[in-house]
Amino acid sequence: MSDNSNLNLAEPAAWGTRGTAGATFAGNIVFENVSYSVGEFPILHDLSFTLLPGEIICLLGPSGCGKTSLLRLAAGVSRPTSGRILIDGIEVAGKSRYVPPEKRNVGLMFQDFALFPHMSVIDNVAYGLYAVNRKEALEISLRALERVGLAAARDVFPHGLSGGEQQRVALARAIVPRPQVMLLDEPFSGLDQRLRETIRTESLALLRETRATCIFVTHDPAEAMEISDRILYMRGGRLVQVGKPEELYHRPIDGAAARFFSDLNEIESRVENGAVNTPVGRFAAHGFAEASAVTVMIRPHSIRRARGTDGIEGFVRERRFLGDMARLEINFIGLEKPISAIISGTEHVGQGETARFEIENEGILIFTKA
Repeated sequence: MSDNSNLNLAEPAAWGTRGTAGATFAGNIVFENVSYSVGEFPILHDLSFTLLPGEIICLLGPSGCGKTSLLRLAAGVSRPTSGRILIDGIEVAGKSRYVPPEKRNVGLMFQDFALFPHMSVIDNVAYGLYAVNRKEALEISLRALERVGLAAARDVFPHGLSGGEQQRVALARAIVPRPQVMLLDEPFSGLDQRLRETIRTESLALLRETRATCIFVTHDPAEAMEISDRILYMRGGRLVQVGKPEELYHRPIDGAAARFFSDLNEIESRVENGAVNTPVGRFAAHGFAEASAVTVMIRPHSIRRARGTDGIEGFVRERRFLGDMARLEINFIGLEKPISAIISGTEHVGQGETARFEIENEGILIFTKA
C-alpha cells in the first residue's frame, strides 16, 4: 500500500477546464402502482410516477417516509411487493420478472461514498467497468478523474483524501459505466455547509453533461429546490405532491408540506365574507366555506417594515444578526406569540423599538385547520 503522508495534491483545475464527461443514452423510469412491505409492515403505498430521459428529480420528505426504500427498489437492491418498475420500457421488477442491479445500467452513489479502502482511487473508479479490458478500464477511469480534478490522486488510497475529494471519486466511479439512470442517496450530507454547496454545484454540472436520468434522495428542501427539475414530496410512504420546485414552494398541498419547505408564523382564524381578519391584517381566503376554521401561515421573509403610516404597529422584542439579514421577533397587539420576520440587515429597526410592518400577499398561505 502506498504511503500518502507526503502527498500534496494540487488544487483541482477550475470547473469547465477539465474536459467533458461522456454522455449516455438517458432512459426513462416508470413506477406503476408500486408497493413495498417488510414482513407485515408496509413501507411504500401504491406509488405511480414517470421520470423523463435526462430529468433530475428529488425524493424529498422527512426521515422514515420511504425515500431510500424507493431508491433501493429502483436500484434492484429490494423487490416491490406489488406493482412493477420499468427502465426505458423494459420491466426490471414485477410479479414474475426481476433484473438484478448489475444488469440494470444504473449508477449508485451513497451518503458514505462506499469507497473500497484497500483499493487506490483509480481502481475504485474502474471497479464497475466489467465489459472492457484492464488497460481500457484504467484509461476511461483516468479521464473521469481528470473531469473531477483528481487525476493527480490516481494512486492514492481513500484514507488519504478529504471528504470532498472522496465524494468526487465516488461520483467519477458512478458515471464511468455511463449509466442510463443515476441514483444518489443524500450524497452531500456528510460534507460541511460551504464545501457541500461547491461540490453540489460541480456534481450537478457533471450530471447534466452525462445526460443520465437522476434520482436524488434528500431531506433538505433548499437542496431539492436548487438541483431538481421536479420534486416528489413523500410522507408516510406515499407521494403527497409532485411538481416543479416553485410549484411546491408557492402552492404546497397542505400545511404540513408548507412547514417542510420553510419556517412559518401561524395564526388561527375564521373565514368571513371570503377573507380572514388577523391582528396583522386582512387577507383574501377564496374557496373556503363561510365561517370555516383556517390556519393562516405567514413566511418570515414576506414581512417588511412599512413606510410612513402604513402597516400594523409592532414592538421588536428581539433582533438577531444574520449577516446580510436580521431576524426579528415582533409583538403585535392581539397575538399571544411573537411573529418572526427576516428583513434586510440594512433596515434600521432595533431591539426595543416600535415600528410599523406590512406583509406581502405572496407570503400568505391559508389552509383548513387540521
